[in-house]
Amino acid sequence: MTDKFEQISLKTGFMKHNGGVLFRQISKNHYEFKSTITKNHLNSAGITHGGYLAALIDAGAGSAAHRSAKPSPCVTISLDLKFIGTSKVGDEIIGHVRILKKTKTLVFLFCELKCNDEIITAANGIWKILKNKPINI
Repeated sequence: MTDKFEQISLKTGFMKHNGGVLFRQISKNHYEFKSTITKNHLNSAGITHGGYLAALIDAGAGSAAHRSAKPSPCVTISLDLKFIGTSKVGDEIIGHVRILKKTKTLVFLFCELKCNDEIITAANGIWKILKNKPINI
């Protein structure tokens, strides 16, 4: 467990292109991730695009699922999102992930995104643990 966030968007792709995701493990079943909103993340209303928030949760919560299932990689089966607040340019978004249950093949979790200590998005998700070659993310 660590106080320091690490950059997990190291490979070329969507999240690295959009500023990356910082990640840390708090305890066996609790993880955090964060990102700072830029103009690139906004929709036409001037607030953070819901698609970016969904991608941020998928990346951050997916990393938590993968870390809890190490060394096996995981893929998203289901992600149920509730958009309940907004954020804007310059805001730091912090994701809090709780692993609710892990079986031999599935990871069930809950995630909240917070901005200025207010919940802006909540999600429940299920990830499939793949029994393939281990990967590093």
